[in-house]
Amino acid sequence: MMDNTLSMATKKSPLARLMAYPLVQIVLGMVLTFAAVPLVIGTASQLVEKPYRILWPQLLAAVLVWFGYRFYVRRIEKRQPAELAMPGMARELGCGLLFGAGLVFFTFIVLAALGVYQFSGVNALSLMLLLPLAELVLVGMAEEMMFRGILFGVTARALGSKAAIVISSLVFALAHLPNAGFSLLAILAIASYGVLQAALYMQTRRLWVGIGTHVGWNYCVSQVFSSTVSGHTATDGLLRGELVGNAMLTGGAFGVEASLVTVLLISTIAAYVLRLAFASAPHTSRD
Repeated sequence: MMDNTLSMATKKSPLARLMAYPLVQIVLGMVLTFAAVPLVIGTASQLVEKPYRILWPQLLAAVLVWFGYRFYVRRIEKRQPAELAMPGMARELGCGLLFGAGLVFFTFIVLAALGVYQFSGVNALSLMLLLPLAELVLVGMAEEMMFRGILFGVTARALGSKAAIVISSLVFALAHLPNAGFSLLAILAIASYGVLQAALYMQTRRLWVGIGTHVGWNYCVSQVFSSTVSGHTATDGLLRGELVGNAMLTGGAFGVEASLVTVLLISTIAAYVLRLAFASAPHTSRD
């Protein structure tokens, strides 16, 4: 009688068995995390005049992305989302922002030394420079939660960290395929950046540093150096300047993220951080 009771207790429903498949978890996690973005942005664009939909749709979508990810982790992965725990969040976000900004400044310093980035002046400081932050926070949160929190996390548990790094970084790079000017160098640069972000996640077991790095990179490229981000049209930022010359160095229409300089810089730093991450991580047979 006891054996039958134990057998019944350990049997899983068809739905529970389906949810145990890594691919199902990844797809479901992506949908639950990202679904709020087109819903909120699309609804706001249809119902609210443009002058009245500044900041709040992106910030609302970011909050819903956060809730969607937490719901997925708790209900599907059946665990607490420790990677989004609030204690230490401000410090980790700050470190990530500084790290992302530092990568951008170093990249443009090298490009300027090579004569590729031509600086022509400084624009007046304005609060308008802060407006894109809402969208960039949304992008940073959504992409880090999807590609590192879900894709990397689920794949690492199923196939090991090394496979997860390769798969998540490649998918992250290919997700930018529709962007203008996408090229082989863009794949290499963004995949290298994906490796760097995965390594930061491995080392900290938290998403906040990666989110900060992501936001810091995108903000400084666009709003400090007035340059193209992943094929999106460049806007006027703090510094007036432009990338001119060989497309292998400028990145062409895709922007600095398709520059050979960026590929070499990011891949070198990614390799270093990844080495630290593996050195500090507990060894498992899957790794």
